[in-house]
Amino acid sequence: MASLPIVYSPEVEAAKAAGAPIVALESTIVTHGMPYPDNVETARAVEAEIRNRGAVPATIAVLDGKIRVGLDADTLERLGNMTGVMKLSRADLAFAIATKRPGSTTVAATMICAHLAGIDVFATGGIGGVHQGAEESFDISADLEELGRTSVIVVAAGAKAILDLPKTLEVLETKGVPVVGFGTDEFPAFWSRRSGLKAPLRLDSAGEIAAFQAARDALGISGGMLVANPVPEADEIPAVRMKGFIEASLASARDAGIAAKEVTPYLLADMFERTAGSSLKTNVALVMNNARLAADIAKAMKAG
Repeated sequence: MASLPIVYSPEVEAAKAAGAPIVALESTIVTHGMPYPDNVETARAVEAEIRNRGAVPATIAVLDGKIRVGLDADTLERLGNMTGVMKLSRADLAFAIATKRPGSTTVAATMICAHLAGIDVFATGGIGGVHQGAEESFDISADLEELGRTSVIVVAAGAKAILDLPKTLEVLETKGVPVVGFGTDEFPAFWSRRSGLKAPLRLDSAGEIAAFQAARDALGISGGMLVANPVPEADEIPAVRMKGFIEASLASARDAGIAAKEVTPYLLADMFERTAGSSLKTNVALVMNNARLAADIAKAMKAG
């Protein structure tokens, strides 16, 4: 581990030495999710929620040729004000390190970095997946491949609702990724609690999730686990309301020729405009909810 290009914040380093529970967080919410200063304020609020729950947050980014695991206040502020930050996945994570380009981590890159850092649990908003029209564009997020190969528990409000959710679940099944509905029999749809799709598995407590992972470890089963945690009912935007917004936003992206990594940021920004800001409010609420559950899982895993 000493030879890895990883720098830990003092807080994370102390947590590792003490064997304390740690929750990884991605940094694209800071660089590509919302404008300054909302981005930094939200990141700090999510970190505070994890601390309040008895775990240590580890926001991950690439800066100055190093993987930074845990960002202090000054570094987070610096990242939040940067322009031209790369949005990193498996394909270009090492490129950013080699060229010393600043980069924020997507789900896939955060999983890689968390695994290297010995962090077992990661909280995010929603995973990427199979995009609408992928049968022609072949646009499938690297997040799904990473879930199939890297042993990190990912807590998310399902997959982003702008995606083809049935195909996303099908790919996860093909890759042997357990998809666990937390307290629900239905796969959540990011902004909405219901998608109309059955969650393949269901567990109702952090302790049960920790026990499931322990059994996977005992059997030598590698790869990630997706814990699909529905947005709190008070914060959701029902799927029936979101459907029209999503269809209009997807049409707008097609007309604008948006493709590859630019699709998701474009759609989320467009949805913000179409929903008069309510989509972002719900996004923040679900990230906070996922952070709380991830902290509980991390604590349960340490408790054994």
